[in-house]
Amino acid sequence: MPLCESTSKRAMIKEFNTQTEVSVRLEALWAALSKDIMTIVPKVLPNIVKDVQLIEGDGGVGTILIFNFLSGVSLLSYQKEKITELDEISHEIGLQVIEGGYLNQGLSYYKTSFQLSAIAEHKTSVNVKISYDHESDIEERVKPTKTTESTLFYLRRLEKYLLNGA
Repeated sequence: MPLCESTSKRAMIKEFNTQTEVSVRLEALWAALSKDIMTIVPKVLPNIVKDVQLIEGDGGVGTILIFNFLSGVSLLSYQKEKITELDEISHEIGLQVIEGGYLNQGLSYYKTSFQLSAIAEHKTSVNVKISYDHESDIEERVKPTKTTESTLFYLRRLEKYLLNGA
């Protein structure tokens, strides 16, 4: 019985895809989105993220991170995410929210995946895929069009941070 539930639930997952270009070398962007994520995120979003802590794992698939938000910035104090994809060769990372954050705002499943490709020496294409599901009506601020805006905002801030000699 649980197998059927998870299969039918998985079929309900929707996707929203977008793409952007960042004027940063692929290697630098990849490091910032993968192995340096815990130190980079609070520096790139200092008015939103207080810190990122390692809960479990070694930075690879299965690693669990908790993003602690500054009080007063959001209705939520934290978001726990699990690295579900990490491919050093294709430069792909997937982070699934497993507690807090978007899951407290009406979504039952939320995952962001980044896939990087070098366009030129100092230019990288970023494919962003947001996979989500919800069991009831969701508020406007957690719809994929809005959460994608937040993801693209983060990538712009990250680009600026890396270009300023981080």
